[in-house]
Amino acid sequence: MKLVPFVWAAVTALVAGQAAAQSQGITKDEIVIGSIQDLSGPLAGYGKQARLGMLLRVDELNEQGGVHGRRIKILFEDSGYDPKRAVLAAQKLVNQDKIFLMAGHLGTAQNNAAMPVQFEKNVINFMPITAAREMYEPFHKLKYSFAATYYDQVRTVLPKMVKEKGAKKVCTIYQDDEFGLEVVRGAEAGLKSINAELAEKTTYKRGATDFSSQVAKMKAAGCDLVVLGTIIRETIGTIAEARKTGFNPTFLGTSASYTDLIHKLGGKAMDGLYASMTVQHPYLDDASQPIRFWANKYKTKFNEDPTVFSVYGYDIIDMVIRAAQKAGPGLSTDSFIKAMDTMVIPKDMFGSAELTFGPQKRLGSDLSRMSQIQDGRWKVVSDYVKP
Repeated sequence: MKLVPFVWAAVTALVAGQAAAQSQGITKDEIVIGSIQDLSGPLAGYGKQARLGMLLRVDELNEQGGVHGRRIKILFEDSGYDPKRAVLAAQKLVNQDKIFLMAGHLGTAQNNAAMPVQFEKNVINFMPITAAREMYEPFHKLKYSFAATYYDQVRTVLPKMVKEKGAKKVCTIYQDDEFGLEVVRGAEAGLKSINAELAEKTTYKRGATDFSSQVAKMKAAGCDLVVLGTIIRETIGTIAEARKTGFNPTFLGTSASYTDLIHKLGGKAMDGLYASMTVQHPYLDDASQPIRFWANKYKTKFNEDPTVFSVYGYDIIDMVIRAAQKAGPGLSTDSFIKAMDTMVIPKDMFGSAELTFGPQKRLGSDLSRMSQIQDGRWKVVSDYVKP
């Protein structure tokens, strides 16, 4: 009789082992994935668009019967762009909702805060919407990133811009957190390669709305090229304040400020702004017929114009589908990772660079190109710049 508890314990352990091998969030007919977005804070414009782009691709797949007979169910949580709330959101999605993977989580500090919660339960952090190096460094088997980093974007593009504009004094205004610091590090590395350095650095706290003192500081320093470690409101606020005070340097932003919200909310004053980017903004009247078709499909479904963040969301889910398809019917975290180990994602209609992944390669591409706001809309003005 005394053996019974041991036998029972062994059976329980075996069942638990099988469940773990299957990976959470996967049933015979469903894959449950999670995404943390800013739906109520300073980046809600981005978060809402990324969410709709994701939903569009999920709906397309499910209408076609799913992947190996499994439909995708996607659950969203709102971080309000607050790292503390991102941790709570991750705990809910991972431990309560039992998601298979986290897709397209928005924000650098938010991802850094949430990843430990995910990794404890073997949940992949798949293609976060941030271009920080921590999204794939240091190496972790559960990290996948698609975007050229803020560091690489600025490091490669800035020397080219300095030469083209004949800039003598390069300055920066940046958000006082890991996102902003990555932009600054990229600027410093880029300038070092041409034996130059930043003439002035000025910061602001996340959520700031007044940039008059920072602009005055850069104007006084005689800056003729300003690197923006800014996102939406701060990009508009800084440039608007500069124009108002007659300070007109060349402004260079990153993919964080590559959004139609800049010219929609900032108006004519935003003309001339440069930003590094990859996929292009999907205007409804774009010259490319496939982009026009996609943009109008999105508009019909959601009654909103799509943006580049809609494209990020759509593309991220498309990558989840590609990997799940390749992993085969026996989908698990291990088979998903194995599928990603040899994954090549070709250029798409939005002009993305080809993405390649491998057992030790977790960043799809380190290339970016340049766009500029001309007559109130973004126009691609360069090819991909090699680092």
